[in-house]
Amino acid sequence: MTMRPLSPHLQIYGPTRTMVLSILHRLTGVALSVSILALVAWLVALAWNETAYAHVLALLRSPLGMVVLCLLLSTFAYHLCAGIRHLVFDSGRALERREARQSALILITSACVLAVLGVLWMLKAHS
Repeated sequence: MTMRPLSPHLQIYGPTRTMVLSILHRLTGVALSVSILALVAWLVALAWNETAYAHVLALLRSPLGMVVLCLLLSTFAYHLCAGIRHLVFDSGRALERREARQSALILITSACVLAVLGVLWMLKAHS
């Protein structure tokens, strides 16, 4: 006996902007959760001794470390803006199609602006 789905599946509905942004919000949340390990490593090295702290700083200031930090900063900027958008949705606002599309554009724009400002600040602090 095969079970039929109760509602149309993804094979019928194509991905919408809101769907993609919501999935991306979840993925950035997972990425930020994993990135907590880098924060813990930095804090442990800070508490351990100067040599360990110097090694972690050298790793974070390396080109690969800077790329990872820029990606994490961009991930945080997107996740923050998407979280605010979800809070607005949870309040019962901006649920109409036109408003949801506008909020999607605001989300993408504000996340990009925050990410660029954050990366510029980080690069200035690094130099």
